[in-house]
Amino acid sequence: MKIHEYQAKQILAKFGVPVPAGEVCTTAEEVERFAASLARPVVVKAQVHVGGRGKAGGIKVAKDASEARQIAADMLGSKLKGLTVEKVLVEEALDIRREYYLGITIDRAAQKNAFMISSVGGVDIEQIADKTPEKISKLHVDPATGLLDFQIRQACFAANLDPAAIASTLRFARALYDAYIAIDGSLAEINPLVLTGDGSVIAADAKINIDDNALFRHPELAEWEEESEEDEIEAEAHRRHIQYVRLGGDIGIIGNGAGLVMTTIDEVNRAGGRAANFLDIGGGARAELVRNALEIVLMDPHVKGLLFNVFGGITRCDEVARGIIEATSTMDIKVPVVIRLAGTMEAEGKALLHGASLIAADTMQEAAATIVRMTR
Repeated sequence: MKIHEYQAKQILAKFGVPVPAGEVCTTAEEVERFAASLARPVVVKAQVHVGGRGKAGGIKVAKDASEARQIAADMLGSKLKGLTVEKVLVEEALDIRREYYLGITIDRAAQKNAFMISSVGGVDIEQIADKTPEKISKLHVDPATGLLDFQIRQACFAANLDPAAIASTLRFARALYDAYIAIDGSLAEINPLVLTGDGSVIAADAKINIDDNALFRHPELAEWEEESEEDEIEAEAHRRHIQYVRLGGDIGIIGNGAGLVMTTIDEVNRAGGRAANFLDIGGGARAELVRNALEIVLMDPHVKGLLFNVFGGITRCDEVARGIIEATSTMDIKVPVVIRLAGTMEAEGKALLHGASLIAADTMQEAAATIVRMTR
């Protein structure tokens, strides 16, 4: 789950991470009042779930309250990378001497959390990692011991941080790691981590992602969940709790299991087609779930055909077939539908499909070739 910058900073502040004085506002009048209370230059930041806000015009500096009001009036209600700006974060402008990067995320290959720090912040860390990886110091955190102080110091020296800032950065990193673990984070990123003129460090920006599977342990954080997708169909799929990714092709793909769906996409590409989406219905085959999946795929006006690829393990193929037949019989589907069933009760499932206006295929390769041919 993604949360907004202001929410991330609320969490970090509870764990002792230094953050700028700020307030989230929904009107230009609120922005003006808060900026006037600070009586100094402020930064107005759009609160939307997209990266690169600064480059897209979503972060602007105002020299006084009047200018902050005008910036907010222009920003609120506008579109930023396809998303409407409904609120802004107004913060005191910082006396920036240096900008660093600090992050913690999951390294699934190493099966550990990875701690990263760089003396180059305020820019796309992906570009730094690609072009000048030596500027990023990275270490893996043993889950049994956690992030140790000597490791943070070593990472700071390896990243060539200002020696005068290392003590402050150590305390900052410790607090960030404690917050990351406590909320079951999958990402905690400070970019930039600012070294100010007086030698202190402060989180000028903050990005936190929380593991969806752990939200039951954090009901107060689960209340912050909202749509973060730029694509409207993906947003609707998220509301229906369906695993869907739009891919831009014209052949809708539905399968049970992420690996099977990805393999199906490859087979469609090999047959000369292009998948419109990834959609995994998981282990269930209830008519309601199948109907929801079909509705999501068919929301894409570019879809010219549908391919179901289902492997019956614990789920029986005849149950899958009944779910598909029940769902499709109540829908006006104007594109061809090809279905491949394999596994438990395969023969019974195919027999049911034979009596319906659906096209059955014996193999995944045959199914992919058939739907590509029919959509051409």
